[in-house]
Amino acid sequence: MAVYTDITEDDLKRFLDQYDVGELTSYKGIAEGVENSNFLLHTTRDPLILTLYEKRVEKSDLPFFLGLMQHLAAGGLSCPLPLPRKDGALLGELSKRPAALISFLEGMWLRKPEAKHCREVGQALAELHLAGDGFPLTRPNALSLDGWTLLWEKSADRVDEVETGLQDEISSELEFLSAHWPKDLPAGVIHADLFQDNVFFLGDELSGLIDFYFACNDLLAYDVSICLNAWCFEKDGAYNITKGMALLEGYRAVRPLSDEEMAALPVLARGSALRFFLTRLYDWLTTPAGAMVVKKDPLEYLHKLRFHRQIASVAEYGISS
Repeated sequence: MAVYTDITEDDLKRFLDQYDVGELTSYKGIAEGVENSNFLLHTTRDPLILTLYEKRVEKSDLPFFLGLMQHLAAGGLSCPLPLPRKDGALLGELSKRPAALISFLEGMWLRKPEAKHCREVGQALAELHLAGDGFPLTRPNALSLDGWTLLWEKSADRVDEVETGLQDEISSELEFLSAHWPKDLPAGVIHADLFQDNVFFLGDELSGLIDFYFACNDLLAYDVSICLNAWCFEKDGAYNITKGMALLEGYRAVRPLSDEEMAALPVLARGSALRFFLTRLYDWLTTPAGAMVVKKDPLEYLHKLRFHRQIASVAEYGISS
């Protein structure tokens, strides 16, 4: 979440008049994330999240994102719900941006997750994959192999500003993944961005998942690899096999992974590490000065990518066949 577009109180009140949500009492911007402008609203009824969709989000994708949240909630997954306007529409406009009101999910994201939390994340991810079955809309993953290549082309000339000598390494990695990316694994709706700040807990109990604006259709095991990268490395860059084991066991307790999916995990983890390195690299180089947004260090994911290259067996992630 982030704030790229400012809003005025008068404009916001006119926007809220289109909803049956009570009177505005306060609002503030939310500075985390890199995609949309987000605000926490307090009304005389309930707290709400206001999202303004920025130019990097295609308006044509919004029915997928908003409809998916409704579908997942109907399937038993705890996640925020888009609120309808008085005319029934889920989408409005504010400050010349498409905008939606989203229900507020109680909980906080964990700064120092433990293995027990990783197990719950694995379970919730598998529940999401099962609940997504039957969702009628589809959205290709714009940040898969073709998207990585485009991002790299936009950033390669300046990559030495982050670390010298990366052009050959990243180009070689893209060639490897293009040649070895799995194609025939189980696929469906994935979250594609299930980082710690997108999972809420109340105490030690997972209360829900948020931020579905990267959700798409892709390999389910690829989503697992994203979570391995996001949840199972320590701040010093070391992989925590206890956390990895807990996450994978939690996932497999709800949705078993096939032998083919397990064998593909090292390549998928390399791909997901490269994906986040490239998007962070692009944002690091192009985010305008003064934007109310926290830029994320691309080198974190470069180190993870290098770790996955050394994996000789899927057992090194804490999983057995």
